[in-house]
Amino acid sequence: MKIEFGMLVLAIALGLVQLLLAVVFAIKERGMSWAFSPRDEALPPLKGVAGRLDRAYYNFLETFPLFAAAVLLVAVTDRQGDMTAWGAQLYFWSRVVYLPVYMVGVPLLRTLVWSASMAGVVMILVPLA
Repeated sequence: MKIEFGMLVLAIALGLVQLLLAVVFAIKERGMSWAFSPRDEALPPLKGVAGRLDRAYYNFLETFPLFAAAVLLVAVTDRQGDMTAWGAQLYFWSRVVYLPVYMVGVPLLRTLVWSASMAGVVMILVPLA
């Protein structure tokens, strides 16, 4: 398996972990009755760690489709190489670091790590230009 596909599989697993963490912390804050409710009424945003995990998960959902599309495009066009492999690894490991950095609330470092993950996506796209 090409490293880009391996990183794609690991990124999917990371997304599942982030979803699970966001749900567990939201239930911890809002309770089981909220978890089993139809959620028809708007609630205030989650606070603290629960809120940061929720926002980190939604940030992952914003970046992951770009990463997945880039990996699939270089595979379909047979343009995988060292740069795409490094880019995929940079994206994945940056997203791994992003989660705890956001969870503990380190603002500047969070932005730098997010930027590194986006640089990884750009690295994957470069051979397509």
